[in-house]
Amino acid sequence: MDISSAGLPASVALLGTGPMGAPIARNIIAGGVPLTLWNRTAEKAHAVGGGTVLASPAGAARAVVLTVLPDLPQVAALLPGEDGLLAGWKAAGIGHPVLVVHGTVSPVAVAAFAAECQRDHGVTVIDAPLSGGTIGAEEGRLSTMVGGPRHVVEQLEPLFRLYSSTVAWFGGAGAGSTVKACNQIVVAATVTALSEAMALAAASGLDLEQVQSILAGGLANSEVLRQKGQRWVDADFEGGGSAKNQLKDLRFIAEVAACAGLTLPVAGSLLTAFQKMVSAGHGDLDHTGIYLGIRG
Repeated sequence: MDISSAGLPASVALLGTGPMGAPIARNIIAGGVPLTLWNRTAEKAHAVGGGTVLASPAGAARAVVLTVLPDLPQVAALLPGEDGLLAGWKAAGIGHPVLVVHGTVSPVAVAAFAAECQRDHGVTVIDAPLSGGTIGAEEGRLSTMVGGPRHVVEQLEPLFRLYSSTVAWFGGAGAGSTVKACNQIVVAATVTALSEAMALAAASGLDLEQVQSILAGGLANSEVLRQKGQRWVDADFEGGGSAKNQLKDLRFIAEVAACAGLTLPVAGSLLTAFQKMVSAGHGDLDHTGIYLGIRG
């Protein structure tokens, strides 16, 4: 990996310019890093307003490739074929590329994927899930939890800090995603607890904004309340972090817990609640939409 005089990787691509990927890309570009972009819908990559947009993953293959995609199958699909990353790296003469997985994925699956990529293709996979939501991405204050070879992570840290306020390495591939699973237990529980509190307040005829001001002044305060409190007030649950993605995360949590021999009662209850929400056809709503099922 070539490092610039500023300590940043000299050759970087970002694949996946959705709600999280686009603001991350803008922060990288603002940090002075030449960035190559690819997105399945090219218009979204052009909308970033900077960087060089390429027509295929092969064209966008660089020494460091950041992926900001929903799950691991979408990342794996970028590798094969004449338009895939493997062909692109070979054509560019990049012998030891680094592939960063910023999406929330299965810790078990990403560890196996990393081992396969290193063994079969000489590709180092870094699992580096993010927390902080789209607002955190826009403000450059994401929390990035990282798994993979430590010496590679140390080289990537200056890049990660262009869009993260916290970067922490936890161990080998899969460790970052395990930390994200811990994070998502708290996020899902907080979203659901606040939804129950707002449902109780609404059913009691209370002013939701006033109730939230009290919560924000004490131990019940949280980043979820700060970022999403208005959703309950306005009963607007369109867009945002989807319930179906929250359910995906909770399934990963159940998988990791089973491997660890643990029973997690709160996570189990959350899994059931979000399964019910998605089954009711509300999977594309923000996860705060769990409120609708609580209100009845």
